[in-house]
Amino acid sequence: MEPTRDSHATLVDLLDRILDKGLVIYADIIVSVAGIPLIGVNLRAALAGMETMLKYGVMQEWDERIRAWEREKRGEKAMSMVSGDGDGPVDATAFAG
Repeated sequence: MEPTRDSHATLVDLLDRILDKGLVIYADIIVSVAGIPLIGVNLRAALAGMETMLKYGVMQEWDERIRAWEREKRGEKAMSMVSGDGDGPVDATAFAG
């Protein structure tokens, strides 16, 4: 299999590929003056779509916690609409005097 170059690739194609496959960056940066290192930064970053990250086991606990929180909030909102509290529709005739 030979690598090929698509001359019509766009930014959208690049982002789609990165989110689908993922991108990992490892960088060691050292800022020095007159040969004396002043600042050292070790960078470890991963960029991928949530489906890709979950497939590889990254951030599963965070995803489960966020989904549980969202289900809880939706349940509370549904209950408040049923009981008449909260952000449900307002009956205009209730204010007519």
